[in-house]
Amino acid sequence: MGQNLTPPPGDGDDDHILPIDLKAALEERYLAYALSTIMHRALPDVRDGLKPVHRRIIHAMSEMGIRPNSAFKKCARIVGDVIGKFHPHGDQSVYDALVRLAQDFSQRYPVVDGQGNFGNIDGDSAAAYRYTEARMTEVAALLLEGVDQDAVDFRPTYNEEDEEPTVLPGAFPNLLANGASGIAVGMATSIPPHNAHELCDAALHLIRHPDASIEKLVEFIPGPDMPTGGIIIDSREQIIDAYRTGRGGFRVRAKWETEDLGRGGYQIVISEIPYQVQKSRLIEKIAELLVARKLPLLEDIRDESAEDIRIVLVPKSRTVDATLLMESLFRLTELESRFPLNMNVLSMGRVPKVMALNEVLLEWLQHRKEVLIRRSRFRLAAIDRRLEILGGLLIAYLNLDEVIRIIREEDEPKPVMVAKWDLTEVQVEAILNMRLRNLRKLEEFEIRKEFDELSQEKADIEALLSSDDKQWKVIEHEIQDVRKNFAKGRGKPFARLTQFAEAPDADVEAIQQAMIEKEPITVIISQKGWIRALKGHIADTSGLTFKEGDGPKLAFPAQTTDKLLLVTTGGKAYTLGADKLPGGRGHGEPIRIMVDMENDQDVLTAFVHDPARKLIIASTAGNGFIVAESEMIANTRKGKQIMNVSMPDETKLLVPVSGDHVAIVGENRKLLVFPLAQLPEMTRGKGVRLQRYKDGGISDIKCFAIADGLTWEDSAGRSFTRNKDELAEWLADRATVGRTVPKGFPRSGKFSG
Repeated sequence: MGQNLTPPPGDGDDDHILPIDLKAALEERYLAYALSTIMHRALPDVRDGLKPVHRRIIHAMSEMGIRPNSAFKKCARIVGDVIGKFHPHGDQSVYDALVRLAQDFSQRYPVVDGQGNFGNIDGDSAAAYRYTEARMTEVAALLLEGVDQDAVDFRPTYNEEDEEPTVLPGAFPNLLANGASGIAVGMATSIPPHNAHELCDAALHLIRHPDASIEKLVEFIPGPDMPTGGIIIDSREQIIDAYRTGRGGFRVRAKWETEDLGRGGYQIVISEIPYQVQKSRLIEKIAELLVARKLPLLEDIRDESAEDIRIVLVPKSRTVDATLLMESLFRLTELESRFPLNMNVLSMGRVPKVMALNEVLLEWLQHRKEVLIRRSRFRLAAIDRRLEILGGLLIAYLNLDEVIRIIREEDEPKPVMVAKWDLTEVQVEAILNMRLRNLRKLEEFEIRKEFDELSQEKADIEALLSSDDKQWKVIEHEIQDVRKNFAKGRGKPFARLTQFAEAPDADVEAIQQAMIEKEPITVIISQKGWIRALKGHIADTSGLTFKEGDGPKLAFPAQTTDKLLLVTTGGKAYTLGADKLPGGRGHGEPIRIMVDMENDQDVLTAFVHDPARKLIIASTAGNGFIVAESEMIANTRKGKQIMNVSMPDETKLLVPVSGDHVAIVGENRKLLVFPLAQLPEMTRGKGVRLQRYKDGGISDIKCFAIADGLTWEDSAGRSFTRNKDELAEWLADRATVGRTVPKGFPRSGKFSG
């Protein structure tokens, strides 16, 4: 952009207009917006696992005195305080954040205890905030522990009328325990929930072994622990790699089992669904697939859920394989979903960074250490202040009569007392503020006892502040307390919900077929390469209509679950799904729309794929070889080259392999019979010479068993057979010329008349 900063023309009264470079202004302002989004909206802080809106909600509830053991307060009051004092944004966005903190299907360890309608796993929204109430949970209390003891920094609120914490002390490993998700400018975060007990175990190990590997930490934290349960089917290696890089994902499947209905019948019951999948939308999607006949193995779906999830799947018949049915559902629906891992968080509250598992835990531990040091210093300062006062009070008790005399007789007792006993202002104020009832002898003993206890506590804190080992011992003890409160033993509410399993080795072909409704069809291909599928097996196709100038070429029966092989004159094979063919209405569609066929090639033949079958493929020039049909499957639109031919030579024949001999006849009406064993089996190539010609090319090929003889039909439909002895003069080696066809051989040069 040019630097021409000439101001716009005006009427002379434009002294207040400052010309600026548009590019620089856009960059500066967009950067400011991006930073605001990253720092103050979308990314959580690695230390307390909270975004600003969540932190402000918890702080506002703390300021209002809404503790875990206090009464519930209207959410409208909480939202009002949050947006009035701390968060200058819309009330609905704040309430939505508050609601999410209370949902036990969104948060593994809810931070807010909600009373009223806070939404459900079906995706229904919460009631309006005038109807709902909330208070903190023990998790929120742990996050706030020490916030009033100078454990963290405070900053002015948006209107500078109040102060708010920049981060919470975070005695609970909230970032990993509850997870987080958010989209900023140019970056995003996605962290699944984990089990707090396992996180504490890993943190304790890191305290003792700061250089612990990810592999070791995964022994403590095998993977996420979603509030909705489910089964993770990723391998241990994939999970370790995701935690090492901070990027990856976890494939989560619904938990299911079969229920016996007697007489061989059964139904499938789904009791857990993947995290953040709406149950109602999931059932709706399955019902849509059922109506669209994409789930031929499934008869019906019912939602029998109450407090627990119970989705019932009814198979089409008792012979349906339950695993196959579920595998087809996992492929088509959100019964299997992938939860992404992108541990992009604010390191030390300032720098966006994708962190590994050990880095997240180490930074949380370092924050806990800093909180401990700050709280200890805060307590030390409070002890010093109290000891100063107690020291003054003890002097007063030792000189009680003199103190009383000075107070009674002196106009200004304070300077007199300061001069007489070398007291501080604070000590004198404390003495002068003493009540008469405190002058009893017992009070002196209490003060001496308190003085000794505080002196001992001061010594302990000073020893703690001077010893790194002692600090980690205290942090270790605090984490052990958290672990005890969130233990995951059997029958406890914090037991691991998400389990691990390997996906069953299901037949991919069988799964694909299970997702297609099996119906009989008749495949019609026209001479100009148009294809369509008519419902049912139609024996007589003579009444079919085609485009003007076009006519029938091929017609054969198939099932919608079949794969079709289509071979061109250029020696290429293409694969089409029978269920993907256009319907019988109209003239169908050109095959060239479905596959990438060369313009100079035409369809030679098409047939239903049989993976167990082998074919002889032959060119006009008389070259050929055996190819297995399983090798002809093409996975892309481009097809698969099977026979190498170049114009004017073309692929001409495909004949199923059977028997032990091959009969070949040329356009020169020479017949040759040779053993099938002389033909090589290949996956691609030009092939070997089948029969030698002076001019012309190949006419027809047939495989047969020499013991049964060679049979052909003439144009009148009469059948002729020559046995082995009668064929003696035509038996020779491959690639020879052969001899003139026997008497009665069809004039067409074809074995079928």
